[in-house]
Amino acid sequence: MTLFYDKINNRLIYIGEASNPDFWDKHWDKNTIEKMYPKKISKFDYVVNTTKKYLPEKSLILEGGCGTGQQVFKLQQSGYEAIGIDYAEKTVETVKKAKPELDIRLGDVRKLDFPDNYFDGCWSFGVIEHFFNGYDEILNEMQRVIKPDGYLFITFPYMSRLRKIKSRKGKYPIWKNSEQETENFYQFALDAKKVIADLEKTGFKLIAKQHLSGIKGLKDEVKFLKKPLQKIYDSRSFFGLVTSKIISDLFAPFAAHSILLILRKKK
Repeated sequence: MTLFYDKINNRLIYIGEASNPDFWDKHWDKNTIEKMYPKKISKFDYVVNTTKKYLPEKSLILEGGCGTGQQVFKLQQSGYEAIGIDYAEKTVETVKKAKPELDIRLGDVRKLDFPDNYFDGCWSFGVIEHFFNGYDEILNEMQRVIKPDGYLFITFPYMSRLRKIKSRKGKYPIWKNSEQETENFYQFALDAKKVIADLEKTGFKLIAKQHLSGIKGLKDEVKFLKKPLQKIYDSRSFFGLVTSKIISDLFAPFAAHSILLILRKKK
């Protein structure tokens, strides 16, 4: 993966393999997907606990771009009515076979097949950064289908303090927008201030934000830390998980890979 800095839009552009339905379909099969679902929902689960702060049980929640559906599963198991949509057709078919009890549908976050003011809340995990032509259609659709006073929970890679320092010091090659590179576009690391401003223009009010995955941001951006931190990041042992969380929490304000925004739709 090669990173470029887009000076005009203050964002990083990741060039590698195109992020399209075929790309996501290649990553999953039924056996892999089944292993991803927890047998028991942890009382410390971040997504469930965050949702519970703002929405009561039985609320209707959409996950736009649900991928393998783990979050839909966890929300459903925690007392919510959850629907997931994704545009990767084979992935949707595989999830439906593995977990037929889940409401997973083929759909496009840029053109949702739901009525206005339908959902109490929507989750979007790392979706808006994968669209080279922008996220305006996605934000407009989320605003349309969420009820007044409903909530949007949205995450995306962003320009952390560390990435801003590196960009100012010329550590990334400058983006020149070649056609070949555009064809292999994977994602952006977006300017959080711009995304917030665009969401507020669309009809949302920012309620809270949180920096996520400090360890990933640190290992991906600091070369000499890559190898030791990768071992901790990949570890599933108790020690590895605890160490990973401590590092993530400690460095998230400076080096987080992504950010969570929690917004309420204005009446």
